[in-house]
Amino acid sequence: MKIGELARLAACPVETVRYYEREGLLPAPLRNEQNNYRDYGPLHLERLVFIRRCRSLDMTHEEIRTLLTARQQPDASCQSINALIDDHLTQVQTRIAELQALAQQLSELRHQCQSVQTMRDCGILKKLEQPRV
Repeated sequence: MKIGELARLAACPVETVRYYEREGLLPAPLRNEQNNYRDYGPLHLERLVFIRRCRSLDMTHEEIRTLLTARQQPDASCQSINALIDDHLTQVQTRIAELQALAQQLSELRHQCQSVQTMRDCGILKKLEQPRV
């Protein structure tokens, strides 16, 4: 199949396919001898769908590479994969806590200006001008 069809089946832009090839996550396909077009197969689609699913979980390229390598060893222990997911979950939980703290700070900042005023009297701007303690 051509790159456009692969992209359509994986529900992504053609540029995403090319990007994953450049990053080494998706192997380069063979070229069709008659027209020199890239010729993708079912394994490319399977791998692309896998990569996109990992990215939807906000996994890094390095994490995805680890998972792709692990898929090639079906009889090996999945302990390292469990550890990878545990680490990723911890990172996500940390980021959630950071975002909740940010939301709280923004909420507090928003409460500094309860009515429309001049910029000179804006409580938000005044609060932002103060050094953090």
